[in-house]
Amino acid sequence: MGWPLRMFEPLKIYFVTVRCFQRRLLMRPSSETNDVLGGVLARAARMNGVEIFGFVFASNHVHLLVRAPSGTLPRFMQHLLTNISKKVGNLVRWKGRFWERRYSAEPVLDEIALLGRVRYMLAHGPKEGLVRTSAEWPGLSSFSMMLDGSSRRFRWFNWTRMAKAHRPGTGPGRFDVKWVEPESLTLTPLPLQTLQSREALRRFLHDAMRVIETEASRLHRAFLGRAGVLRQNPHRKARQKERSSRPPCHTSVPALLKEYLEVVRAFVAAFRQASSRWKRGELNVVFPEGAFRPVVWPRASSPQLAA
Repeated sequence: MGWPLRMFEPLKIYFVTVRCFQRRLLMRPSSETNDVLGGVLARAARMNGVEIFGFVFASNHVHLLVRAPSGTLPRFMQHLLTNISKKVGNLVRWKGRFWERRYSAEPVLDEIALLGRVRYMLAHGPKEGLVRTSAEWPGLSSFSMMLDGSSRRFRWFNWTRMAKAHRPGTGPGRFDVKWVEPESLTLTPLPLQTLQSREALRRFLHDAMRVIETEASRLHRAFLGRAGVLRQNPHRKARQKERSSRPPCHTSVPALLKEYLEVVRAFVAAFRQASSRWKRGELNVVFPEGAFRPVVWPRASSPQLAA
C-alpha cells in the first residue's frame, strides 16, 4: 500500500512528527547532541524560510509546530532530517537507517487545537515517566524560549567546507571548532489573540505545566529522572507502545474537519486525474496546487538487430 498523498498549504501551521528507527534512543540528550540538533534546526529554518512556533526533541522522536509561507515544508524537512541522521548518527556511532518512516504533518485548523498541540509537546517527559516536570527534560525543546521570548544561538558544523579543505581522514575532526558557523533560532509568536502578550503566554504555559505534572504524578509512582535519561544507551530500543492512527488534521470543530476532508478528497481526485494524463505523455497537464508530479522514467527503445 502506497503512502497517502501530501497536501501542504503555505498559510497553515503543521504539527510534524518523525520517529527514530525501531524507536531507538538515537537522539538521547547530551550537550553535544543538543548543540547539533539546534544548529541543524536553526539553519534548516533560515535557509528554507520556515517559521518555528515550538519544538521538542525526545530521545527517539521529534515534534515540531511549523509554517512554511513559501511552500517549502518538504525541502525544510529533507534538510533537517538528512543532516540530523548524518551528524547525530556520527555522534552516537550509528551507521544504519536513522528514521523509522517518513514524517507525518497534519494541519492545525483552530486555536483550541493549536493550544492542545502546545500542551502535547510540553507534556513530553512527565507523561512517559521520564522526568517529574516539563522543565527537567534535558533534551532540546522550545520551552525556555517560549517562556522568556529569547533567541538561542547554536553551532552549525559545515561538513561541506571540511570536505573541500581536507582529504577524507585528514585534518581536524568533523566536530572541530574550525568548521563551526553560528546560527540563531528565534520562535515565531503563536498567532493567537489571547496569547499576544508575554505575560498571557507565561500564564498559559505555567497553568498547562501544573495540569501536566499533576496528571503525570497520578500515572507514575516513580520517574527515571534527568540523570537517568542522560545515562541511557542511545542504541537501546524504547519499550513498545500501542500505536494510534494519525489524524488527518487537528481541530476541535467538527465542521472544520468535514470541510478539510472534502478539500483533501477533491485534491486527491484532481491529482489522480492529472497523474494519469502525465504518465501518458501529456506534459502540459496542470496538477493541483502544492502537488508533486510523479517521476516518469523514459521508455527504453528496442535494440536494433545487426543485419
